Amino acid sequence: MVATNSITQETPAPYQPAEGEEYMGNAQRAYFRHVLLDWKQSLLDEVNRTVNHMRDESSAFPDPNDRATQEEEFSLELRTRDRERKLLKKINEALTQIESGDYGYCETCGVEIGLLRMQARPTATLCIDCKMLEEIREKQG
Repeated sequence: MVATNSITQETPAPYQPAEGEEYMGNAQRAYFRHVLLDWKQSLLDEVNRTVNHMRDESSAFPDPNDRATQEEEFSLELRTRDRERKLLKKINEALTQIESGDYGYCETCGVEIGLLRMQARPTATLCIDCKMLEEIREKQG
């Protein structure tokens, strides 16, 4: 496994489908469920670490510069945890999609998102074509 920052998950060995294996069959869904649950646990561990860090390091420094440095550090950690909170929501939605059988299929056009894209971004909900169209629309306003 490759260690990464707190927003991205650790990368497990890539899934190698058996010849003729059905897309998003039981084995693939189990693989992605495991990947998502591990990622979720890693994020929850980071939340606990942050809470403990902020509680342990919270002190009133007499020097205003030290206080400002500590407040900036806490602010940065809280922004990171906020991004992770949004990611946790996406992970939970992906887990729900696995259970419903919709995981791995584009929510816009219904085609297979693709195993390589799902491995790169396990929370993906759009195929690459629909994602590119969405980004073009966003840029156009």
